[in-house]
Amino acid sequence: MANIAEYTSIFSDLKERILSSQQKAIYAVNKELVLLYWDIGNIILKNQSKQGWGAKIIDTLSDDLKKTFPRMKGFSVRNLKYMRQFASTYSEISIVQELLAQLSWYHNLTLIQKLKDDDVRTWYIYKTIENGWSQSVLVHQIESDLYARSTNKKITNFTNTLASPHSELVQETLKDPYLFDFILLSEKAKEKDIEEQLVKHITKFLLELGSGFAFVGNQYKIETENKEYYIDLLFYHLKLKCYFVIELKNVEFKPEFAGKLNFYLSAVDDLVKSETDNPTIGLILCKSKDKIEAEYSLRDINKPIGISEYQITKSIPNELKSNLPSIKEIEEQLENDN
Repeated sequence: MANIAEYTSIFSDLKERILSSQQKAIYAVNKELVLLYWDIGNIILKNQSKQGWGAKIIDTLSDDLKKTFPRMKGFSVRNLKYMRQFASTYSEISIVQELLAQLSWYHNLTLIQKLKDDDVRTWYIYKTIENGWSQSVLVHQIESDLYARSTNKKITNFTNTLASPHSELVQETLKDPYLFDFILLSEKAKEKDIEEQLVKHITKFLLELGSGFAFVGNQYKIETENKEYYIDLLFYHLKLKCYFVIELKNVEFKPEFAGKLNFYLSAVDDLVKSETDNPTIGLILCKSKDKIEAEYSLRDINKPIGISEYQITKSIPNELKSNLPSIKEIEEQLENDN
């Protein structure tokens, strides 16, 4: 019999293989389900057009499918109508096979119910696949208007301080504004209070920052020969392979903020980053900013810095709130209808 170390290694490898196989099986089942639902929806659409099927045919079809496949769920009238909407939204099978089948049925329902613009929906599709968002995270990102906050023109000097295409990739990681709606503090909270709350809710903070960020520390100490300095928040971006220094200001942006952050970036580049890391990025988060003043402040700075606003609380505009029920409500509806 193999010794304990060999057995442990073999068992660990076997466990990974089984888990991988299970994940592939789940993915394969999900893919087939999404394709099946699109097929059903497409058949309903075509026959409504060619055969003049009325609304009642869906009721009949639902009953017949349930009787024929009693162990299968998902053939409720409500879900058949979702299938029809799904097929109507995506007329080409190629996008369903290549992209949408990578998402769950509930992801796809969220996308077609909450987003009417094709380009915006496609952006969220790619981001969901790239980041592995759950449906609840996807809903949060849509309701917080992540698309607009990510695609708005952002104030940075990345074009002048970073080589392409790295500069474009870094630009894409930033948002404006950042939403800290998970913080239970008033708008008049002090910077230290906000920082403590961000660290306390670090998982939600990382989600808001975006994929790839890893938390290094807050009040991170930098020592020069005679003095000590403390960086508000220090992160490392795993994909961009660089440190991010974030300075938090609970006031309107002031030009001197950029000079101080430029100093911190030089210190981190010299004392913290390795030879294989890319240049450290700076981000000033402030309550508000004058765009012209912010742009002038970065013009002659030689380190890469971005300036964004943050909001502690934000009410979601009514036009962003759809009638889409919660995950639990959707599941309960489909369960009850069957």
